[in-house]
Amino acid sequence: MTALVVELPDELVALLGSPQAAAARVREALVLDLLREGQLGQSRAAELLGLTRWDLLDLMARHQIPSGPATAEEMAQEIDAVSRLVESAE
Repeated sequence: MTALVVELPDELVALLGSPQAAAARVREALVLDLLREGQLGQSRAAELLGLTRWDLLDLMARHQIPSGPATAEEMAQEIDAVSRLVESAE
């Protein structure tokens, strides 16, 4: 694990209660942002945050992060992409 020094205004740390709470919130925000961008999968995001998959889905809902394809067309595109990956791996 890598430790980073992040400077936050005292006011933000006070709002969150402690430096530890601020650090946890920063970690959560970063993981959720990477998840939203598709750079992390749900399983890895849950692992990085120390959550179960169900707890991550609740967190995603609170932050309005979709947990899957929004339309049938998006689902078909994902299925096609996975099929191509499987075919290329064989």
